[in-house]
Amino acid sequence: MPNNNLFSASTSLIERHRQVFRLALPIIVANLSVPLLGAVDTAVMGHLEHAHFLGAVAVGATIIHFIYWGFGFLRMGTTGLTAQAFGANQTSEVRANFQRAALLGVVIGMALWALQYPIINFALHLFDASETVENLARSYFQIRIWSAPAVLVNYCLIGWFIGVHNTRFTLILQVWMNCINIVLDLVFVVGFGWGVEGVAIATVIAEVSAVILGLYLYRTQIQKIDKSGKKSDLLNFDKLRRMISVNTDIFIRTFCLIFAFTYFTAEAAKFGDEVLAANAVLLQFMHFMAFGLDGFAQAAEALVGSALGAKDRFTFREAVKTSTIWALIVSLAFTLVYWALGTLIIDLLTDLEEVRIAAKDALTWLIILPVIAVWPYMLDGIFIGATRSAEMRNGMIISLVVFIAAVLVLKAEYGYHGLWFALTLFMVVRGVTLGVVYPRIERSLN
Repeated sequence: MPNNNLFSASTSLIERHRQVFRLALPIIVANLSVPLLGAVDTAVMGHLEHAHFLGAVAVGATIIHFIYWGFGFLRMGTTGLTAQAFGANQTSEVRANFQRAALLGVVIGMALWALQYPIINFALHLFDASETVENLARSYFQIRIWSAPAVLVNYCLIGWFIGVHNTRFTLILQVWMNCINIVLDLVFVVGFGWGVEGVAIATVIAEVSAVILGLYLYRTQIQKIDKSGKKSDLLNFDKLRRMISVNTDIFIRTFCLIFAFTYFTAEAAKFGDEVLAANAVLLQFMHFMAFGLDGFAQAAEALVGSALGAKDRFTFREAVKTSTIWALIVSLAFTLVYWALGTLIIDLLTDLEEVRIAAKDALTWLIILPVIAVWPYMLDGIFIGATRSAEMRNGMIISLVVFIAAVLVLKAEYGYHGLWFALTLFMVVRGVTLGVVYPRIERSLN
């Protein structure tokens, strides 16, 4: 098995920074490929003869993404557990961590198959859409849901590849899936005229093909890591219980995060259509920021997990320091870009004057947010790598309570600015709640 200690005392400072960048860059590029797919979906639907086609895909995709995002713990939990086993040179456990997570992903995916009708009925009840849009969105959902096991296993694959420090494979998977999806979108919708169903079928085929490719890449990687040929202890009760415990905590944490942003958008909607549209534009700034920060946070997941698995305090500290330095550089870059070009970016994203005015009025919050959000992003990565999921869960619950209370108080006092004030405070509290318990991780290496 290769040497996993990327940050030994003999490793040069330049090489440490290079290693972090090697891990982060493929993740950043993979993230950037996602908006391209959304743009193609929008374009092929937007050029059909009726607006309800585009609306149906928007509604159906929102429901699907909300469900799948809730199971993102399969990616995060797999990364932390795998990275620790990788750092400890426990090769059979490296193999078993993916297999256990994939088994859980298949079970959850099949449960979603069984529950698809009550899920879509409840979800559509929450949307005030026309009957035509709802019917088309239902068709879209009922096609997309059949790839649920493949999507969730793909989460496990991505988490596992990050855990074994091979983010290049995550990039290959993401680019493959999005390219297949884009090509089939054009074939099925523009070529065959299949409309909403064509977009859904294209995505299902792309997701299934990505898992097939991912399993092949997994096999080539595990053969390099584990040459013992030992059968993995897949159904070890204690290991399964730990995996489920970690994933349950991360699920609760993720649900709280989803709820916070949903609540934020719902409160923004109360200020009228122009403000709601401006809010959607400003949230794009946050998505752009996440592309950069996620790369270094996930690099920290892999490096921290390996350091803890090896029980190497020096490596742990260097991994945290080096990845955080890069994340800070990126966050400062976003702040400078938003300060210098924020108004231009808003003009590019919308040509509605009322929306432009409302977005520019709140732009200051997006200028300061990157240098605040970098701390919870990086601490999330560190705690995921350390599998300290209970602390993440507790911190997010506290942050959500503070956020809701802040919205109720600050919105009444400052209006729409009060909402962004509350969201900024949410980021601060997320960072503080994790920061105060961070020393426990270092003490565990004594």
